Amino acid sequence: MNTLMRSLLASGAAAAVVLTSGAAADAAALPKYKAPKTFGTTFQADPRHDFTKRIHSRHNGILRGWITHVSGSVAEYEPIRWKKGTVTEGRFVGPPEGDARAYASPIAKNVVFLSALGCGSKMTGLTVNRNTGLGSKRCSRTDLIKRSKGFQRPALITVHKSKIVKVQEIYTP
Repeated sequence: MNTLMRSLLASGAAAAVVLTSGAAADAAALPKYKAPKTFGTTFQADPRHDFTKRIHSRHNGILRGWITHVSGSVAEYEPIRWKKGTVTEGRFVGPPEGDARAYASPIAKNVVFLSALGCGSKMTGLTVNRNTGLGSKRCSRTDLIKRSKGFQRPALITVHKSKIVKVQEIYTP
């Protein structure tokens, strides 16, 4: 009986090492992109992107933006900027009507979605890093897609190899 127990524990430990190293390998495969200012007041440029051609993915990096439409597993998104207010602190705004600055990328199967409002449809409460104002609660891909279909939330959207691999919500009261 002891031999059976030892072999089960050893195989379980080996499986844990393989799973852990696989997750670490996925994380290591993603380069560290420079994040934009969370409350930047200008739209981020993508000089290599040709907006005169059909809508397609942004180049690798992090965009301050929001998802405007989801169809299947493809998300359309656009850059946003912080517009200072006179009565309130301000708000995020997208490009003006008729502006072609928009992108479309598939949402990766293993996307990292860090919510500022909790997971699920009830959005149970604030899950924000108080130092950065960014979401800190990891939620499912399904939560991301459902929330994106419901309303636009400002976020830092990371694109790698033409796929959205990370979405980190920006908290705005």
